[in-house]
Amino acid sequence: MNSISRNIGKPTLIKLGPNEEGLVMRILFYINQFFAGLGGEDKADSSLFFVEKPIGPAVGLCSLLGENYSVPIVAVCGDNYFNSHNDIVIQEIVDKAKEYKVDMVIAGPAFNSGRYGQACGAICEAAARELGIPGITGMYEGNPMVEIYRQRTYILPTSGKVSGMREALIKIAGFVQRISTGEPLGPARKEGYISQGIRKLIYREEEAAKRLVDMLEAKLKGQPFSTELSIQIIDKVAPALPVAKLKEATIALVTTGGLVPRGNPDRIRSFGAEVWKTYEISGKQRLDSSEYETIHGGYNPNFVNANPNYVVPVGIMREFEAEGLIGSLQNKFYSTSGVGAAANISQRDGQEMAAQLHQEKVDGVILTST
Repeated sequence: MNSISRNIGKPTLIKLGPNEEGLVMRILFYINQFFAGLGGEDKADSSLFFVEKPIGPAVGLCSLLGENYSVPIVAVCGDNYFNSHNDIVIQEIVDKAKEYKVDMVIAGPAFNSGRYGQACGAICEAAARELGIPGITGMYEGNPMVEIYRQRTYILPTSGKVSGMREALIKIAGFVQRISTGEPLGPARKEGYISQGIRKLIYREEEAAKRLVDMLEAKLKGQPFSTELSIQIIDKVAPALPVAKLKEATIALVTTGGLVPRGNPDRIRSFGAEVWKTYEISGKQRLDSSEYETIHGGYNPNFVNANPNYVVPVGIMREFEAEGLIGSLQNKFYSTSGVGAAANISQRDGQEMAAQLHQEKVDGVILTST
């Protein structure tokens, strides 16, 4: 009987169950409403259900893996439903995995979707924790869920867009076949999964001093080199000081919730936006649904489309202005779509917005997200 050794936490043996063709690894596959073909945000509240055959990305994975692997069960759940009922959904998936005696759980890939990434990460973590079997998913390295789940499950790096599906499935298939050998996994860099921050002592032929000098020499010559210990450097942002005289202050509204005039005249992307825009609100007591809509691709737009003041609260700010609680509301709001935005783009946008706000002598900002 073949086995797979797992290297997250205490090693666990995963046995492969025989069928008529021989030894076959059985996989439970998880996808959301979009990849199941149900729809987008309008179907994000779809409850969990199961399909007893490969659908969506599972079909592509099966074609890559070959006859020694099967996907007898696919779990499908809407992103909103999962995040509202995650404990129940996870338990039902764990129970179904036991019923079908699967050897592995694969979820996604989630690319740069935060909610989908949350579901994929949580389900794969549960596979390891509750069942002692590998959980594998794929995500864009900038997905915020990577930092949360990379130490708890295997995450294969993908592009940030769905167009990278085939490449993502090729990586996942290769990794599945790799761990199926039963051989211990090597470093993340070598095996292709995102680092879990695990450090192991290994024997190297060259002593540390020589490796250090070689690395320094390569760096000074502008040649490629690899550090043996990667350190992620994250900017520290000091909290802003309180507004000194609120009753005299000019307050601006900024949102990453994707609110734009209807028709999206500036063509801001709903996902991975690279620009931000300002829109006039002079004389408006509140924002009307007939004039504004959200183009954000990461939440249910119905509520904001019905009442744009949820993400750009002009109505309540006008009340504060009339009551003298603030000096004035700036005559424009700043908007972009934050979902799937690269960190460097978001940093640039923030710096550009801040520079304009300073130039226009704004005293304080209310930044609304989703």
